[in-house]
Amino acid sequence: MTAQASYSLPEGIVGLTGPVEKPAPGTLPLRGDLAHIALAKHYLAAHYVIPQLRNIGDAPAPLMLAMRDDAEVGATLDAGQEVEVLDCAGDWAWVACGPEGPSGYIRLGMLAASE
Repeated sequence: MTAQASYSLPEGIVGLTGPVEKPAPGTLPLRGDLAHIALAKHYLAAHYVIPQLRNIGDAPAPLMLAMRDDAEVGATLDAGQEVEVLDCAGDWAWVACGPEGPSGYIRLGMLAASE
């Protein structure tokens, strides 16, 4: 079973009271369709995700800004580092290093096997 990150869920009505500046790609775990649950009180997204905890495998993993091997690398994650998986599509996982980021895409094969 995959471990789940623990965050307090927003209470009451969640809404925005004014314009919000869009963060730079690769920073906060926020896309137009999906966001980390910890960002629900500050950013509007169609869906919010409670992330699943996983670890990077035996080699460092480049954190890509898009789901492409030729995309810009936003950061490099250390071997064994814990990450929060927010979404999977094809061979890619959208991960974050917590609600403050960084966030980006890694190949699923870069994650350690789940226990």
